[in-house]
Amino acid sequence: MKKVKMYSTELGINFFGNESNKKRQFNKIEILKKNIKNLKIFLVIAGTNTSQIPGISAAGISAKSRRTTALADAEFLLEGASKDHKYKLPLLNAGVTPALISHVCSKLINIYPVIVPLGIGAKPYFNHLVVEDRDMGPSNCLTTGKSMTKERVLNLYEKGLAIGKSLKQSVLISESVPGGTTTAQAVMEAFGLQVSNLVGSSLFKAPRELRRQVVKRGLFNANFKADFDSFDVVAAVGDPFQAFSMGLLTGARLAKQPVILSGGSQMLAVILLVLELLDEKNKDEFIKDVFIATTGWLVKDDSLNDLVNLINEKYDVKLLGLASPLNFESSKYKELRDYELGHVKEGVGAGGISLLAFLDGFKNEEIVSLCQQNLELMKGLGQISLEKDC
Repeated sequence: MKKVKMYSTELGINFFGNESNKKRQFNKIEILKKNIKNLKIFLVIAGTNTSQIPGISAAGISAKSRRTTALADAEFLLEGASKDHKYKLPLLNAGVTPALISHVCSKLINIYPVIVPLGIGAKPYFNHLVVEDRDMGPSNCLTTGKSMTKERVLNLYEKGLAIGKSLKQSVLISESVPGGTTTAQAVMEAFGLQVSNLVGSSLFKAPRELRRQVVKRGLFNANFKADFDSFDVVAAVGDPFQAFSMGLLTGARLAKQPVILSGGSQMLAVILLVLELLDEKNKDEFIKDVFIATTGWLVKDDSLNDLVNLINEKYDVKLLGLASPLNFESSKYKELRDYELGHVKEGVGAGGISLLAFLDGFKNEEIVSLCQQNLELMKGLGQISLEKDC
């Protein structure tokens, strides 16, 4: 696999994925800069019982705590450290929620995100977009081969499509889906990509063998017919985030809006699902203004780069990724320095939203300082769970 890594001399942005040149990179940066003040950020929070498999996710130290991780992330993204918080952020073995980064940077660029809860099983008290009955609950564990009904998948897709087509501004899609990297792997393997060694994880050491077994069982139980499509795959082994985001991405591109998918393998799974639905001649035009944006921590090894290139080769497209230059090397707090060691890495749009803050002129030391202030506050306010709470 040919490695492509170039750096913006101006900001230290790491480009990855398809062969590119300085002119193409400059054009991508200019499109992003131009749209910072006219951007809609969606945080899709979704529940899947895949997250309840022991050892599958670091988004909470226990299965119980992972049930409320997405709600706590969304609350923190909107409100930051608050004495009036309703949801405790989960205790992690290392690091701290990436919602901290996303909150700080969304405030800097002055954007108020839209929360889309799917299968969370509770009505959030904060503003949110209702796209399905909350009684639907989380998707089933993918090992069943029956994650959701196809009717639910199509309904979520159509809702996302309608919202996307109505947009008059560029879009950033982010997620908080405990267990979501496992459903992403299942989706990509359903379409023949061998990605078990490439899909990332919130865990310091990705649970590759566990995920292999989980995905293998799910695909076996799915028992796909010969003419299966993206909707069949999401219904069998996917999650609600994927179903909705496929529609949102497609609709936004039909409306000619640039789309930033902020994350790693979960966002690539969404792109793959949409590419599978498009005619050959439409794939290039579709991908032209689609960006993968992530954190520098997620591209420290070449796995995400190789994953992007697998998709580029399979569909003959030129998807390019950008990684935020944010780093916590200078931080006085272990929870933030843990990111430099490979813990947590990404989530809640941290890569894309911090990248936009850099493009808007903010410096690394400013972002680190604000993250430290918010971390101090959330600890002082008891906003992180104690182990006994989990």
